Amino acid sequence: MTTSSYLPDPRRWWALFLLCTAQFLVILDTSIVGIALPALQRALGFDAAGLQWIFNAYVVAFGGLLLLGGRLADLFGPRRLFGIGFGILTAASLVAGIATTGTALLIARAIQGAGAAMIAPAALSMVMALFAARPAELRKALGFWGASAAAGGTAGVFLGGVITEWLSWRWTFLINVPVGILVLVATNAWLPRGQRQRGSVDLAGSATVTSALGLAVYAIVTANEPASGLRTSILLAISGVLFITFATLQRIRNAPLVPLSIFRAPNLTVGNIVMALLGAAWIPMWFFLNMYLQEVLGYGAFDSGLALLPMTLAIMVLMMMATERVVGRIGPKSALVVGLGVLGVALVLFARMPVGGTFAADVLVPSLLGAIGMSLAYIPAMITSTATARPEDGGLASGLINTTYQVGSAIGLAAMVAVAGSKTSSLMASGVDATSAMNDGFSSAFVGAAIIAFVAAGVAMAAIRVPRASRQHTALAAMLFLGIVLSACHAL
Repeated sequence: MTTSSYLPDPRRWWALFLLCTAQFLVILDTSIVGIALPALQRALGFDAAGLQWIFNAYVVAFGGLLLLGGRLADLFGPRRLFGIGFGILTAASLVAGIATTGTALLIARAIQGAGAAMIAPAALSMVMALFAARPAELRKALGFWGASAAAGGTAGVFLGGVITEWLSWRWTFLINVPVGILVLVATNAWLPRGQRQRGSVDLAGSATVTSALGLAVYAIVTANEPASGLRTSILLAISGVLFITFATLQRIRNAPLVPLSIFRAPNLTVGNIVMALLGAAWIPMWFFLNMYLQEVLGYGAFDSGLALLPMTLAIMVLMMMATERVVGRIGPKSALVVGLGVLGVALVLFARMPVGGTFAADVLVPSLLGAIGMSLAYIPAMITSTATARPEDGGLASGLINTTYQVGSAIGLAAMVAVAGSKTSSLMASGVDATSAMNDGFSSAFVGAAIIAFVAAGVAMAAIRVPRASRQHTALAAMLFLGIVLSACHAL
């Protein structure tokens, strides 16, 4: 290999802008429809059970196809798959925006999720490839990447309210079309061609793991429906059998979808576990904070979106300007442990929000602490999970980390919704008024999410391996984490 092979791509920052735009849009599409659901229900005649599938159809397809998307990115080249994924997402968004029946909309949403499952691992693989030779630039690039994800999640709530109130629910989907066209035009000009590999797609493994993931996510997101206990148990059992079948296939096939050797990469397995736990803590925090603002404090959808802006802006600024420096100074493991601990404290403070609370006194400070925690945790978890994978496995490693985050988020949210619902129901049965019972249910969910965050920090502290030179920083992070846990216990 010549020396010029090691020169950085001069278009790498333009490419990063395009890839972050893609990440923003993929995450935006998970949340932008939430506030538009009542308008959709009136327009297309959804019942309460069908309405939730406007959200779930996207999540199930996205989570179920991410591993396949990662493998396809390695085989056919990430730029090519990125373009195909964006073409699918853009076309499906157009169909969703002009849909006149509920069935057409749900099919379009599932196809949107399939397109997103191609985009996300291909985009992250290209970010890693563009900046891998320069660790300082990689940390900065991942900071922008993480900020775009955080912005997409909250911007979805904010833009959903603005678009639904001032335009039409249809534009929550149609907004993707002009952005998608611009991204497709810029793809060949800005993105690196990337390497293609020889090999074939493991169709049996793809079908098995996609079915397993899809069934698991479906079972989880519908677990709180009435009389769903037996169905959920059966679906999870079938999903477990399919996962075992998939693992067996990967051992015996010559060209598996997920070569089990990838898990020999240092810290990849534990990094994915921590990322799943991070999603299981973060998404319930965002969900129940929004519920508290609207159901307890009485905020409208637009005002609730505004109330979430300080947290979003803080995450964006911190990830772009501070995370890289902190990780470079103390290492990703120490930053990850501290970040998860701070996120846990923020969740404990959210659990103390009263019925008669105010934004300034009860919401703002925990929101900013949550932003600090997420900013310190997300990028190190990403680095830990992907940096040690072989270059030819970059797309697959990216698909894995996206999959674990999505599945962790779904499991965490479903579990905390069940916790909150059980607490609220028991209090109302004992005569507590509805608002107080609901708020206590939210508090229980925040406590549960805090426990998940602290467990994630403990797993990271105990299992992530670091060079000997970094162990002093790790010891200091452990002491700080212990102090954070003790403070949280005192606050409770």
